[in-house]
Amino acid sequence: MSTGELQTYSLVELAVERLRREILSGRTDPGERLVEEQLTRRLGISRAPLREAMRLLAQQGLVEHIPRRGARVATLSDEDVRELYEVRDVLERHAVGAMPVAPDLTALRAALDVMRKATETGDRLELANAHRRFHTEVVSLGGNRQLAELYGSVLVRIQLYMAVNMRREAEVARAEDGVVRHERLFAAVERGDATAILEALGAHGARTYLS
Repeated sequence: MSTGELQTYSLVELAVERLRREILSGRTDPGERLVEEQLTRRLGISRAPLREAMRLLAQQGLVEHIPRRGARVATLSDEDVRELYEVRDVLERHAVGAMPVAPDLTALRAALDVMRKATETGDRLELANAHRRFHTEVVSLGGNRQLAELYGSVLVRIQLYMAVNMRREAEVARAEDGVVRHERLFAAVERGDATAILEALGAHGARTYLS
């Protein structure tokens, strides 16, 4: 890869990270148009890396391309959200059933530490990201890398849905409650208690997940 290609690639990564953060923080609303001219000025990049960034975000389910109207922040219907939670539950059950007797909990413990730090700093987006990482690490213990990647993509779309209510959730939920719930889930994994793991995962519903 040439120097120019590396520079373009890094600009794409920068644009993906900036836009992804804005979308998942709730700073942009579902259905809001993403105007190329405005974004190239704001991000300080040309159209080519911006379009590649938008393509990657579309693959992640965060951006939609509308024929003759350009791109917009993805929208999720109530049915979409219900289906995403159903897929999430199926993947979790499969992963929990495939967990070894004594899994390596190093990555899961590290994810819990990141969650505690995010709780201390009070950054709601970082906390939501930390919750997603923790859940993905739980599912990764099942040993199926492809399943874990699919699961992670489902959680990103659920996080997009939760971002709409992030400010309201912050007013009614304490960040510390999320840490306690995930500590309970960690303890169930540590004991190898599949029933308790599934019960703890099931408690992370639409009103509590990433809260």
